[in-house]
Amino acid sequence: MSEITIEQLQGLMDAFMTKDLNTLLSYFTEDAVVIDPHYPFPEMRGKAAISAGMTWAFGNMEQPGFRLLNAWLDGEKSVIKVDTHHVFRGGKEIRYLQVFVIETRNGLISHLQSFVPYPPPGISGLLTKLTRWWWSLTGKAKVFRGEGGIDNG
Repeated sequence: MSEITIEQLQGLMDAFMTKDLNTLLSYFTEDAVVIDPHYPFPEMRGKAAISAGMTWAFGNMEQPGFRLLNAWLDGEKSVIKVDTHHVFRGGKEIRYLQVFVIETRNGLISHLQSFVPYPPPGISGLLTKLTRWWWSLTGKAKVFRGEGGIDNG
């Protein structure tokens, strides 16, 4: 069987939330790739790199948190949407929605990539932030909050 189950995906999240590195790694193939922008090296290739990344993450968090909101499983490909709520050392909390796209081989994760709702980096991100600010000042942001249409007059 090469499919992953919802129980395995929940087990993966549970292992992360309890900082159980050995159990977490047991869900991955030896040559797995994890891509996540939250890590010092966002692309981790192989269990040794994934282990180093997870060890770094666990060292910075008081309480990792994931709540599974939805899952789409289709053979060797899966997508999960999670409510991410982490508490870092010193009490700083972050909360955001996150999507993981997952590929499996022989029932283990061979590729996992995180997608987060952040604006693009660099000049594109700056332009997005400036436009958002300007639209808030001029009232055009109301349409995005469902408070009415844009007056093009």
